Amino acid sequence: MWTFTNMHQHKLVLFLGRRGLYKPGGVYSVVAYYHGTGSLLCPGKNSINPAVKRRHRGSDQQKPFGSKGWHVHGKSIQKVWKNEMPLLKNQNHREGSRVSSELQRLSLEDVTTAQMENLQTQNSAVDSKGQNYEVVFGVSPCLLAVIQGRRKIYRLYVKDGETSHRASVVKVCEEAHKRGVPIQRVSKKDLDKMSGGRVHQGVCLQASPLYYLKEERELRLNRKDQNIPLWLVLEAVQDPMNLGAILRSAYFLGVDRVASSVSHSCPLSPVVSKASSGVMEVMGVYGYGNLEHMLKMKAAQGWEVVGTVGAESVESHVSITQCSEFEMTKPTLLLIGGEGEGLSRRLLSLCQTLITIPAGRELCSGIESLNVSVATGILLHSLLFSKRCNR
Repeated sequence: MWTFTNMHQHKLVLFLGRRGLYKPGGVYSVVAYYHGTGSLLCPGKNSINPAVKRRHRGSDQQKPFGSKGWHVHGKSIQKVWKNEMPLLKNQNHREGSRVSSELQRLSLEDVTTAQMENLQTQNSAVDSKGQNYEVVFGVSPCLLAVIQGRRKIYRLYVKDGETSHRASVVKVCEEAHKRGVPIQRVSKKDLDKMSGGRVHQGVCLQASPLYYLKEERELRLNRKDQNIPLWLVLEAVQDPMNLGAILRSAYFLGVDRVASSVSHSCPLSPVVSKASSGVMEVMGVYGYGNLEHMLKMKAAQGWEVVGTVGAESVESHVSITQCSEFEMTKPTLLLIGGEGEGLSRRLLSLCQTLITIPAGRELCSGIESLNVSVATGILLHSLLFSKRCNR
């Protein structure tokens, strides 16, 4: 039990009050887990440690908690707090974010600057074995990448500090730990570099890339299956944010397969995975070098090839129907063109039906169309709703 003068109490309250430890009355009980502050005070009664006093000589006004002026033997108080107060940090968890006993036993490795500099060397060693990697970022993409097992996982990086105790981040760490994935704590700056400055939510995952799937054999329609399949076919969608949003809508609404042209399309990158909220880790995307060949084969098998166009489209060999009036009665391929040009003429020539989204008002010149991901969501909902109505 230590007693301080009013001036010294004020200085300590600046430090303790931020963590909810202030007790009115002038007498403070320093509990066992606060032993790190002992270096701030001399054993003598009501005396300030000379080392600290020299740091603030010539200034009667103390700097607030967390400022760069608070130092103890070359270490910031914030650093002392982080290293010597793990129990207190656990007490500050939000309700519902309890750390499991398994994770409590898990000791996250701290990565030093030297270790971070050596990561490039380690990564080169991975590449030399023919096991190239990329960095997945974001809670949902990292969690689903670990759980689904479609990638080879090399290492999980977690932001040091309170972020590592959030329930969502704890879940990622637990799943990684179950599968023997090494976990390391790094700074936000390091994670920013890994993710290219994108929103990583405190976690990054070093893992093998995902590629478009190749169909080894053509799937034929099972006549005993009462479900009418819908495939979404994408041609030259180049924006990874659009592709990610399309995958998310397709998965949510119940599309049976997503197919894409390989040429002039964006790869299945970590940006796509993040934009899809991790759906890319769950839903395989099939890539075709020749969409025209695949469409002809499906049409021969009885599938309906449905193209999409703008409200004021170019001349076409088939009539254009509003999406709300189209009824899906047999296996269907819904074709979506890329940003800007839409579907190519060679794919439009294979379409048996063309549908469009009608505008709800008279549109100004230059803004007559929708974003491709938004349009895809509307069209998928319209077709799948008509399928349910026809059951």
